[in-house]
Amino acid sequence: MATSLRTRDGGSATGRSASRRSRGEAPFRYASTGAGILLLAIMAAIAVFLIVEAVPALQANQGSFLGTLTWTPNNTEPSFGIAALAFGTLLSSLLALVMAVPVAVGVALFISHYAPRRLAGVLGYVIDLLAAVPSVIYGLWGVIFLVPLVQGPYEFIHDYLGFIPLFGGDSVGGHSIMTASIILAIMILPIIAAISREVFLQVPRMHEEAALALGATRWEVIKTAVLPFGRPGVISASMLGLGRAMGETIAVALIFPATFGISFQILAPEGNSIAANIANGFAEAGPIGRGALIASGLVLFIITLLVNTAARLIVARRKEFSGAAA
Repeated sequence: MATSLRTRDGGSATGRSASRRSRGEAPFRYASTGAGILLLAIMAAIAVFLIVEAVPALQANQGSFLGTLTWTPNNTEPSFGIAALAFGTLLSSLLALVMAVPVAVGVALFISHYAPRRLAGVLGYVIDLLAAVPSVIYGLWGVIFLVPLVQGPYEFIHDYLGFIPLFGGDSVGGHSIMTASIILAIMILPIIAAISREVFLQVPRMHEEAALALGATRWEVIKTAVLPFGRPGVISASMLGLGRAMGETIAVALIFPATFGISFQILAPEGNSIAANIANGFAEAGPIGRGALIASGLVLFIITLLVNTAARLIVARRKEFSGAAA
């Protein structure tokens, strides 16, 4: 039969410990709740600011904001639309995600399950270092090195695979959606790889040992134990990378030729994005022009929220694979 310890002043040690915990939990609960409310308030304030600043320009717009393919908000009769910019933003970001995720997952698996410990530490440090490189460095590297380098391969692809709509067009050039997507893929790859690596390292050791005990090879262990456990984390990392790709400014502003049109010909010298258009046009914009750019920023804000919400829903539907119940 357990006995309750008594303190010097006659109180119960167990009761005093519980009271101390309760006193510590209340401030933490209030602080965490306040932080969540503050974050929502900041997001709401950003949305209100964007809406208030964008309304005058939208009222003065002579075209359809959702359908017009031109961008002339500084003319006497302003006409501008978000269709071409949103299309370029989504297409370049999705292409970057398609290129980056398989490589990033492979790098993460190599570091977490294949590489020797010393080599894994060095590679992990290099991945983290790449994630800290400023985006303008990637943009300058793309303009000086990558744009001239890809001209030849683009022409080869266009000559032999031009019958495919993605690689067709009247001409090809280094300043294209494909080049911007390559740079974005290189930029988001370290983020996805670093987060995926940490997720794969959290796989319960018993899951892997159980698979090995059943005679599974190393790849079968990864396929049956590691990847299902890390799937929500990889999805979250991918959506985080997608969010950065959609919001990237300087790197793509140096690459995109700042055209306004919708075309799936990713090798053609065409393309633009919302962030790049804001960076290129804000300094010379008048009051209506600035309002139009802020309106485009509002669209990017909404797209980012929708992407993050979709990611949360996907992760929630696959939480049974997270291994949290193990």
